Amino acid sequence: MSGTGTVQGRNAVRAYIGSFTSAGGRGVLAADVDVETGALTVTGGSDAVADPSFLALAGPVLHAVSETGAGAVAAFDVTGPAPRPLGAPTPVDGEAPTHLALAAGHLLTANYTSGSVTVLPLAEDGTPRPAASVLRHDGTGPVAARQAGPHAHQVLPDPSGRWIVSVDLGTDSVRICALDPGTGTLTLHGETALRPGTGPRHLAFHPAGTHAYVLNELEPTLTVCRWDAVAGVLEPLGETPVVPEGTTGPSYPSEIVVAPDGRFLWAAVRGDDTLAVLAVDPDGAKAALVATVPCGGTWPRDLTLGPTGRYLYAANERSGDVTWFAVDPETGIPARAGAIEAPAASCVVFG
Repeated sequence: MSGTGTVQGRNAVRAYIGSFTSAGGRGVLAADVDVETGALTVTGGSDAVADPSFLALAGPVLHAVSETGAGAVAAFDVTGPAPRPLGAPTPVDGEAPTHLALAAGHLLTANYTSGSVTVLPLAEDGTPRPAASVLRHDGTGPVAARQAGPHAHQVLPDPSGRWIVSVDLGTDSVRICALDPGTGTLTLHGETALRPGTGPRHLAFHPAGTHAYVLNELEPTLTVCRWDAVAGVLEPLGETPVVPEGTTGPSYPSEIVVAPDGRFLWAAVRGDDTLAVLAVDPDGAKAALVATVPCGGTWPRDLTLGPTGRYLYAANERSGDVTWFAVDPETGIPARAGAIEAPAASCVVFG
């Protein structure tokens, strides 16, 4: 695998950390990962791109959004100890892209401020070409300060590869689209309405591909949905809290991770600054909060499972660190194992 190395004599893979340069972040950092202890050791970085807040890896090429008003994506060569920019950033024809994903030879971005999803073809060397299409969302929600218009927050392919799913915080809905791999055109197939005012932010699929879990930002809840990959239909089944009953003060969930065996899922909650542990029924149709633990810092913007499935990594934006946790395989409860400094950290990916 590209980017492998050793840490204190143990085999390691690579991690990449995105951050907000406008808040003192160092751009994109590369780090070796000790697969035995979960420890990260930074090997280099690049601040060539403004606010690379979310990342996606495709072999030797790392893609990053530039979460700025103009909105762009950038590509980095990651075969060396430090990410190396591959040309100038490419505009996404949308404002403040917060998330990106790879599908069918294309790079897709969710553009928060403009409420749209952009599709960019990838060149043979893995770098993005100019946008092939932009699908604009429409709608509002009842929380005037946050839902005056659409705010696409995440885009990703479903496990079957048939569909592209986009989560919109502003419209309280999830859109299911079809991507034409030949033209890069994204076509709306259907839209699933969630409870008004919940503000859906991110979604993760059960490993069996039969259910999906939508993490809501404006209310600290998780919406469990049935997913029909043949028909391309998402059906809400119910909600469950991700903070304990009686929790006071604002809580803004940010990211959700599902265990590879589907027994647990974890959610990062900002404000409350915790990691929620939920147990999932064997069929995937229900989830229940069983514990919360401190996130190891302040304002956990992102949560990621490491490559072995034994460690969780929280990118704590406001305390400026990435903290890792050893996961108990029986209970799913994470225990803090270490941390590194990473100013304005916003995302961690592995490869």
